[in-house]
Amino acid sequence: MIDIKLIRENADLVKENIKKKFQEQKLTLVDEVIELDKKSRELTLLCDDLRMQRNSKSKEIGNLMSQGKKEEAEKIKSEVNEINAKLEANAGKEDELKEEIKQRMMKIPNIMDESVPIGKDDSENVENEKFGESAIPSYEIPYHADIIEKLSGIDKESAGRTSGNGFYYLIGDVARLHEAMIAYARDFMISKGFTYAIPPFMIRSDVVNGVMSFEELEAMMYKIEGEDLYLIGTSEHSMIGKFKGQIVKEEELPICMTSYSPCFRKEVGSHGLEERGLYRVHQFEKQEMIVLCKEEDAMDWYNKMWKFTVDFFRSLDVPVRTLECCSGDLADLKVKSCDVEAWSPRQQKYFEVGSCSTLGTAQARRLSIRAKGEKGNYLVATLNNTVVASPRGLIAVLENNYMEDGSVKVPEVLWNYMGGTKVISPKK
Repeated sequence: MIDIKLIRENADLVKENIKKKFQEQKLTLVDEVIELDKKSRELTLLCDDLRMQRNSKSKEIGNLMSQGKKEEAEKIKSEVNEINAKLEANAGKEDELKEEIKQRMMKIPNIMDESVPIGKDDSENVENEKFGESAIPSYEIPYHADIIEKLSGIDKESAGRTSGNGFYYLIGDVARLHEAMIAYARDFMISKGFTYAIPPFMIRSDVVNGVMSFEELEAMMYKIEGEDLYLIGTSEHSMIGKFKGQIVKEEELPICMTSYSPCFRKEVGSHGLEERGLYRVHQFEKQEMIVLCKEEDAMDWYNKMWKFTVDFFRSLDVPVRTLECCSGDLADLKVKSCDVEAWSPRQQKYFEVGSCSTLGTAQARRLSIRAKGEKGNYLVATLNNTVVASPRGLIAVLENNYMEDGSVKVPEVLWNYMGGTKVISPKK
């Protein structure tokens, strides 16, 4: 959510930003906010004036009573009652207007960074840089589900009976490899100075509304029936929510944390779920990183964070690239975002394994997260980035370490997490 002062003082900038995101249907929201804000401020002034009148007359009543002028005091009491009635009615209207303003403001997209490329959808995202050689072996790389099945590492049939489509059992060494990657990601980020956390896996609606846009909420989140609770789609939701309504000390910035969680997503939309594979599923596990910092430091942290993910995957012998999200693919709360994509030797193309975003002060404004500095309190900037989300990260490791005999090399950095296992071979 942007600062309403920006709409008051530079509505054209806000409208131009909406046009760049190809959301012309939202242009009317800006004019509506301006009009409602004008009415709201007029009501605020009226209510303030009524309160001053009430206070003045209340003092007058006290003076008259002390002089024994009860009849005159009763007359003024009647006037005070009339003022109170007006004040109550106008205060109610003021609250209604503020809520209407808030609902519209929540739908107006954040101001993008000037460096964001302009494009209508993800087909117009821009490749930034490649890391590692995207090699194609002389032998065929099977579909990842087939690789896992030959390693006796998956049971989707049983998961279908227990939970339905979009769920899975990971078994044996493949399950262990999955968890080894998560554990390694935890230690990798701790070595970068991040504090490890395991957050709540359910959050209340006020936190959900603070960390994501309405469009994301509808497409992603599972609601707990009869409760004001949602299953998290990523631990970023809980981790940013941790600071809701808090004032942190400026000397504590930047706050850098890495968090583990299962993630739950509806996956509503055109992509659909995969019947056999693990690329798009309802449940997965993830190691995340979040940073709270001064707004002027946000872009430096953004560049550090996506590089951490690149370094992580390169240590697993997985070639990657970064892809800049264009304006039309950028979620409304984000200032700038890029995807980290892993090379698929089977498909001979890259696929998304992580996403890094800076959201400016939008989440902090919604959740009232501030820092206390020498010149007063100010909103912090928030950033988030995927270290690894498995099973997508698992798919990347399996494909890029697959050998012609059907076995899979375990990347050296994972040997200790695998109890010394260096190769996973097909079961006979």
